[in-house]
Amino acid sequence: MGPTPAVAAVRRAVRDCVGDLAPGALVLAACSGGADSLALAAAAAFVAPRAGLRAGGVTVDHGLQPGSAARAAAVAARLARLGLDPVSSVPVAVGSAGGPEAAARAARYEALARVAGDTGAAAVLLGHTLDDQAETVLLGLARGSGPRSLAGMPAVRGVFRRPLLGLRRSVAGAACADQDLPPWEDPHNADRRYARARVRHDALPALEAALGPGVAEALARTAGQLRADAEFLESVSAGLRMGAGPLAVLSLSGLPAAIRTRVLRGAAVAAGCPAGALSERHVRALDELVTGFRGQRWIDLPGGVRAARRGGELCFAGADGTADERGADGRGRPGAGLERGADQRGAPAGADG
Repeated sequence: MGPTPAVAAVRRAVRDCVGDLAPGALVLAACSGGADSLALAAAAAFVAPRAGLRAGGVTVDHGLQPGSAARAAAVAARLARLGLDPVSSVPVAVGSAGGPEAAARAARYEALARVAGDTGAAAVLLGHTLDDQAETVLLGLARGSGPRSLAGMPAVRGVFRRPLLGLRRSVAGAACADQDLPPWEDPHNADRRYARARVRHDALPALEAALGPGVAEALARTAGQLRADAEFLESVSAGLRMGAGPLAVLSLSGLPAAIRTRVLRGAAVAAGCPAGALSERHVRALDELVTGFRGQRWIDLPGGVRAARRGGELCFAGADGTADERGADGRGRPGAGLERGADQRGAPAGADG
């Protein structure tokens, strides 16, 4: 007999996701021990050798719960029993920037990227499902985070790939049950102190009850429809920003708002703002320094970054103030990105800057 429908669906999703990789490439399955990532890891262990690829696994110990090191070791042992090789268990130190969820996510992605670099992995597979995508979109709506958040999580970004974005969480759970793989239930996923847990257990079920089934699928479709537009606008704005130096206000003010706000956001991130903590409210305040300046002194941003308008420049200072000094005395790189990426009237010169 062949695999059950759930197992087949997860394997098919992984096979489609890695089909473009070169023979012999290493694929790492990131696994927390939960049902989604455990089903993904089992599928990677099955699919990779049949596709001429190597499959390894990695788990991250955030150190946020008692016994987390032992839990990570148990997950790593499970990955090895699935046949994944190499397997890594990586401890991380979680900071506080942007709140506990954002800080843990930042530490996790940094660790996964580091392991990928150390092992030469061509891809790191993440176990996010359609339900996770719907939750991300709903959180973005609630926070007023704009189109960037409504576009949700990309299927591929850099070394990271999300094969399961088209599958419901229940499919991954069924795949684990069908293969006798007992998942670990992270207590944080049920802790309503966290916004995502409230969306998962309260908000989405309430929407389904009020509007009928299919809300999660509709939210995920919305993300897919917005992603192409968002990625185009991001590519244009990326061509106009050149690091964390001061930005020329005159050039900025001539850009369309959809491009200008993305340039501002990118400049703030380059100056040290954690991307996950930078909200639409912060970007709107930055835009006010450009288009609605009334003598405001400065704006404090996440990560200890401060933005201020100095003459014809928008300057960003890190926690130590060094970037701000460069902008204030003119010895930095005034308006470098905008002057090269736009003409004197502020019209975009093209996506490649």
